[in-house]
Amino acid sequence: MDIYESAVDEVAAAGYSRIALGVEYKGSRYKGWQRQADGVRSVQETLEKALSRVAASPVSVLCAGRTDAGVHACGQVVHFDTQAVRPERAWVMGANAELPHDISVTWARPMPADFHARFKAVARRYRYVIYNDPIRPAHLGEEVTWNHRPLDVARMAEAAAPLLGTHDFSAFRASQCQAKSPIKQLHHLRVTRHGQMIVIDVRANAFLHHMVRNLAGVLMAIGSGDKPVSWAREVLEGRERRQGGVTAHPYGLYLVSVEYPQAYALPDRYIGPHFLTGFADLPS
Repeated sequence: MDIYESAVDEVAAAGYSRIALGVEYKGSRYKGWQRQADGVRSVQETLEKALSRVAASPVSVLCAGRTDAGVHACGQVVHFDTQAVRPERAWVMGANAELPHDISVTWARPMPADFHARFKAVARRYRYVIYNDPIRPAHLGEEVTWNHRPLDVARMAEAAAPLLGTHDFSAFRASQCQAKSPIKQLHHLRVTRHGQMIVIDVRANAFLHHMVRNLAGVLMAIGSGDKPVSWAREVLEGRERRQGGVTAHPYGLYLVSVEYPQAYALPDRYIGPHFLTGFADLPS
């Protein structure tokens, strides 16, 4: 937890309105979500500058999940507190007029004072997109991970099955992970092929640092035949990161959805990324 996610931000102060936003972005040009002390480009700082212009006062935002450098989002949720009064449309259109082309605000809603983008979330969902072809793609080069070796999706899906449920995912967390507990509940982990695209779709109550990329790395090693199907379970039960192979590239990773209690009535949007929305056979 950092200074921008401290306990004082759990409830909006008197005289302030709490606003929630849906945000999507391409992470390729940014050093991750979180504002950096050395002033390098981050999604958070870029969004805050745009919202501050709309509010005509400083705005600090808190997000549902801090994405790494190169990672994208279709369904990021943030909130901020402000004394500025603006219609929902003004927050959306005003922010987008100030933002660069690779960040967009998709919706805005006034929220109860106790809403918190991070702490009130009950589930998060990611998609990891692999372009599986001998030739590297000239398009979507920063939006997908290219794997030139043939990947067996059936083997990958079989290997994923033992990872479902509540487990200690220590073997899938980065060494710098700050989570208090490695125990997470994986609700689904689906692996499907759509032409040259392979999509790893994973939903959990929360994720560890690099957890999805480490899951993807293990499944690709199994799909290529380098490792047996049983290896995913062995890595999980070993609980040691050094046994889990390489961390997959960030470019194919998307935060696609964050879920909250129905009482907050946040807008529903399609599950991205955009270039997959026409795939009728992709599980919703």
